[in-house]
Amino acid sequence: MARRPTFETGRLLDLDVSYKNMIKPAVEAAGLRCIRADEIVHSGLIDVPMYEHLLNADVVVADLSTSNKNAFYELGVRHALRPQTTIIIAEDGIKAFPFDINHVAVRQYHHLGEDINAVEARRFQAMLTDAIEQILANDPVSRDSPVYTFLDLTPPALKKVQEAALITMAAASNLAAVSTAASKQTHMALMNRVSAAQKQGKWFKMQVLLEVVRENQAQARAEARQTATVQLSQDDREDPYILQQLALATYKSKEPSPEQALLDARALLVPLTPATTNDTETLGMWGSIHKRLWDLTKAKPAAEQAADRARYLDEAVRAYERGFYLRNDYYNGINLAFLLNARAAEPTASAAEAIADYVQAQRVRKEVITLCDQWLATQAAFQALGEPAAGPEQQKDAANRYWVLASKGEAYLGLGQPEQGNQTLQEAYALAPELWMKASTEEQLAKLNELLATNPLQFITSAA
Repeated sequence: MARRPTFETGRLLDLDVSYKNMIKPAVEAAGLRCIRADEIVHSGLIDVPMYEHLLNADVVVADLSTSNKNAFYELGVRHALRPQTTIIIAEDGIKAFPFDINHVAVRQYHHLGEDINAVEARRFQAMLTDAIEQILANDPVSRDSPVYTFLDLTPPALKKVQEAALITMAAASNLAAVSTAASKQTHMALMNRVSAAQKQGKWFKMQVLLEVVRENQAQARAEARQTATVQLSQDDREDPYILQQLALATYKSKEPSPEQALLDARALLVPLTPATTNDTETLGMWGSIHKRLWDLTKAKPAAEQAADRARYLDEAVRAYERGFYLRNDYYNGINLAFLLNARAAEPTASAAEAIADYVQAQRVRKEVITLCDQWLATQAAFQALGEPAAGPEQQKDAANRYWVLASKGEAYLGLGQPEQGNQTLQEAYALAPELWMKASTEEQLAKLNELLATNPLQFITSAA
């Protein structure tokens, strides 16, 4: 058994009990595979796989109950390698932690020495699972490493390691492919990994995978140009879907910084001519990027932000408005309504402009509710005619239904109907297939509440 004395009291603690009864069940309940250092299968030195896991693990749980030197060293390595997703725990007998971590959150549990009380084990396991789920769902993830918090660094080594691994994988798989069949199989395998990364909210991983896909497609087009006797212009264009997904992953990754990630994503969409395109996916993405750029300008000095705010906000409104009237869909509609309220609340907006945007936002929300109701009725009719979806299709249906209900709930709240809005949102939250979805909705609603705090219709009342 891993019975070790605590540094402060000399009391013996069985850390196997902590691991088996609390840590491992909590990690697995959060949907992750749990690996302890002494469980790593390796040949040769333990150092290499240990460092690899400290670098690549989605979450690291460090138990400092016995003030073990190795545990502190490995925690320091993790803090140096990754800015977030590190959780520190310890039994509650420790009265004071070393200065270097006494300002970092430490989650504590009560250890009896030989065992842990069943009630305490259940309590701490639930708390730890919740903590893991929260940091995995948080977008952007809060920094828990003091190194990155105080020095504001970017972890360049992580990107290099992932890119090198993927490039090696691509070369080994011969993604350029001698045969079309092999190329398609490899492409499908990569796209499956892209889909999995997106579902898990691993945006940087998704970005790197899509860069590999994009490079392979460029190589395939170059080879086609060399062999084809007649080359049609559209054959030489980049795949719009890949560019759209890459732009999504790029701005969601927030690397090397949130603003630069958005500007990089914006540049990726330029070849798709967002100013004139009728592709509503491109328009939705273009609107989303400019919406976020507008939001980021709040942190800039007043002298710098005014021009950027107006430009980004107007561009976002145009994109969502065009997408909404082309597609007549709830996604573009609910974002258009939000941004119209945002523009109405801008200090530079005149009374007439603010009133016009506010009224238009309310009209759009009413249309969004109608569209959502139509979608829900259609889905109910289809389900009544056949078997319900299963497997991946069921997951997709749940995601679509979530966004429909979330948009409908937001529309009700925007119209000043909180009872209907909250009821619809609770229905949406109950079936959200991925944690980040609820977090995204709640973030939007918090911002909407701020925008609606001032009703521009007061100008009419004042004038009267």
